Amino acid sequence: MVEPFRRGNALATTFTGTLSERHGEPVERVPTPERLLDWFHENGLDVHSCTPRQLEHARELREAIHVAATAVATGSEPPASAVETLNRCSANGHASPALTDGGRVWRLATSSVADALSVVTADAISLLSGERDGRLAQCASPTCRAVFLDTSQSRTRRWCDMNTCGNRQKKARMRARTPAGGARRDV
Repeated sequence: MVEPFRRGNALATTFTGTLSERHGEPVERVPTPERLLDWFHENGLDVHSCTPRQLEHARELREAIHVAATAVATGSEPPASAVETLNRCSANGHASPALTDGGRVWRLATSSVADALSVVTADAISLLSGERDGRLAQCASPTCRAVFLDTSQSRTRRWCDMNTCGNRQKKARMRARTPAGGARRDV
């Protein structure tokens, strides 16, 4: 079964979501170069080919973003190795923003994986540097722990996705309050 891509409100954290349940049974959503191309396409990045080596580079960037964002979300400094990876990927690509009737789109110079990854990296840098409205937060699910951009008014959102992690946690709490016979106890 092909796992659907998770959606989010920031390109960089959506990209890190291509590997979920990092502290449980990991779910890899880009197991092949073709699936990475699918992810690029779904996110408006026009890339036509991808090699296994480019997929490796993409996963390396994904993990660097995750490590750096987790550090920022927990009040720490991003590790130097993650920052080096981000800066390298940023410098390797050539993309430019363009204004259209629908807002901003990214135009890739060569429709290459490196160009697309530089767009993801630019978004990650804007998140990590605090330029975006919102705060980086970590999902409260003990198996997920994904980092997401919390843009809620109170900045107290707990789940990366209410339909997955939040719903699972609510069901678990309800099961814990329900006796074995199935009747719910009032708490």
